[in-house]
Amino acid sequence: MDQAPLVAVDDDGARAQSILSAISNEMVRIYKDQFGRGPTKTRTDWANPDVIVVTLEDTFTPAERSLRRLGEHKRLRELRILFQYAEVGVFCAPIEQLTGRKVRAFISGIDTEADIATEMFVLHPAGYEGASRSEAV
Repeated sequence: MDQAPLVAVDDDGARAQSILSAISNEMVRIYKDQFGRGPTKTRTDWANPDVIVVTLEDTFTPAERSLRRLGEHKRLRELRILFQYAEVGVFCAPIEQLTGRKVRAFISGIDTEADIATEMFVLHPAGYEGASRSEAV
């Protein structure tokens, strides 16, 4: 990615928190665009210096809630994961723009009983010049 990060990554806690908040906002926007509604609760954390984890709660559409009520958890998981992996670039782009680092791996998961989803991004080291995960699609 040739763009500079929107928020610099350094030891400053306020800047780091700003990045996490911006990522949460972007994930809410993406969920609204992709699924027609955003989560009611979102949290983004650094799991370590190279891993970002976004947790999103209450993301299901009315149709998805119906599938859950009918016990169609496998189908619900398959549909949701299909849509998320079909749009890897959409999910990775804001991470790369906000952190200034390329995404090495994108891992999406959902617990259909609890209606909690996670989006995990493993980043390449700063200065990495190779392809990002979104370019490998």
